[in-house]
Amino acid sequence: MTDAVTSIGTPVPPGRHKRKGRMQERGRQARPEDRNDVRALLVDDPRRPDLLIEYLHRIQDRYGRLAAGHLAALAEEMRLSLSEVYEVATFYHNFDVVTDETAKPVALTIRVCDSLSCALAGAAGLQEALVRRYGGSLRVTHAACMGRCDMAPVVRVGGETYVERATADSAAAATEVALKGEAPPALPDYPDLVRYRADGGYRLLESCRSGTLSFETLVERLEKSGLRGLGGAGFPTGRKWRFVRQEPGPRLVAVNADESEPGTFKDRHFLLSDPHRMLEGILIAAWAMEADEAYIFLRDEYADARAILTREIAALEQAGLAGGTRIILRRGAGAYICGEESAMLESLEGKRALPRHKPPFPSQVGLFGRPTLINNVETLFWVRDIVEKGPDWFAEGGRNGSKGFRSFSVSGRVREPGVKIAPAGITARELIDEFCGGMADGKVLKGYLPGGASGGILPASMADLPLDFGTLEAHGCFIGSAAVIVLAEGDDIADVARNLMEFFEDESCGQCTPCRVGAEKTLALMAAERWDRPLLGEVARCMTDASICGLGQAAPNGLLSLFRYFPEDVR
Repeated sequence: MTDAVTSIGTPVPPGRHKRKGRMQERGRQARPEDRNDVRALLVDDPRRPDLLIEYLHRIQDRYGRLAAGHLAALAEEMRLSLSEVYEVATFYHNFDVVTDETAKPVALTIRVCDSLSCALAGAAGLQEALVRRYGGSLRVTHAACMGRCDMAPVVRVGGETYVERATADSAAAATEVALKGEAPPALPDYPDLVRYRADGGYRLLESCRSGTLSFETLVERLEKSGLRGLGGAGFPTGRKWRFVRQEPGPRLVAVNADESEPGTFKDRHFLLSDPHRMLEGILIAAWAMEADEAYIFLRDEYADARAILTREIAALEQAGLAGGTRIILRRGAGAYICGEESAMLESLEGKRALPRHKPPFPSQVGLFGRPTLINNVETLFWVRDIVEKGPDWFAEGGRNGSKGFRSFSVSGRVREPGVKIAPAGITARELIDEFCGGMADGKVLKGYLPGGASGGILPASMADLPLDFGTLEAHGCFIGSAAVIVLAEGDDIADVARNLMEFFEDESCGQCTPCRVGAEKTLALMAAERWDRPLLGEVARCMTDASICGLGQAAPNGLLSLFRYFPEDVR
């Protein structure tokens, strides 16, 4: 055997040339003070991977940012790799990850919503004014839709302070108050558990649990009513309940309350105005699925709804009404993709919200691998009324051949924006005239978005189409979550389409190339003085045909509507 040779050529006997062990582990190591900070926040709570996002929120809420040292300590505490913690923290918009711990922390962050309704209300000028005022001392940046489109423009100051119909002065006033210490969000007057029960609340749940109402009777009423999933997909609710119930247990229930579609704010309305009607719907669904756990995935921007739900879920448990079902409230972190049901499940499991390939469907393999019933807030809100008042009451509420009621989130150029509970199948013109007080003063209808950012754009000449599932697809649009954004003469539809594409480019999860690269390429082409329309159309077709989930598939709808209905606005 040949002797090993050192770098200077001296022979070394075999077996003697051994590497010395590392003096410390690879990668960033948590400092004792970082460990103490994190342990003080986690206390004795379990170190399960699905709680990662919840614990990231605790750190962000306490320190206003996610410092590298705290991330390292959290990874160590949860026995995860630092890369796992870091990739989750950097995936979500509402986490501020700081790698340079020598940098002075920003005292406060001011976020100006720049989604379409706020853009129409002057968000760009408002952000410029705030940058001039605070650019050297505070962080002023843009943000995606905050779920208050009827109060545009909206500014988020710090973590939980929101300024509605904001001006530079009102935002500055809120900033000065927040710098002295943020107050908890103000809560509206809402029916708490005592008031809800006095009005007959939870009697239906008791009828289910006592055997007075059977699963079969319950589902038949839901089916006869025509109730569909009101988060946007429109899948028949009764049929979905049957699909999940036929799967072997144990089963789970998950509620998607992360409405992040620009223009949508109906779920927040229900959570603030009548939270127990949804909570009773959850417990009835859990009874129907024989589920021992029900998860509510709530968007981070709804701090007021989070405070209400935390209080009322505790009241339910104290009153013994939760029964054998544990209702678990989880906090989103700012990712539009969580509106896709499987992406929401990934986030609930503490991961990046990357959509899953289907099949299997969540009804078969859902949260934590268990069959999972996923419903929207509004869908569950209607369950009690449908069963108590009868399916015909709900079904006969529609117009133009449609069934039921819809909660339209109306914003933009109308006199009275807000959530409008109106007949399904109502037309945009009827909705504006009968429920919104008409167009805003001096404004003439030019077009409207029937389903938020992803639902396309229709011209005023098509304002008499029924708004419902299946009525708009032939025109390249869909109703989705019924977020109606009204446009007026003078609004540049090319600017509108660009605003929508900027949103989708920013919100793409990046998992698939057609969406990730397609949105970026489309924006670059739309920035040109003269657009290459054939190439834009080709990229749009690629995104529509090849993207994994609905985000990429629907992202070009605004641009395609511009080409189809507003050619005079094309660059």
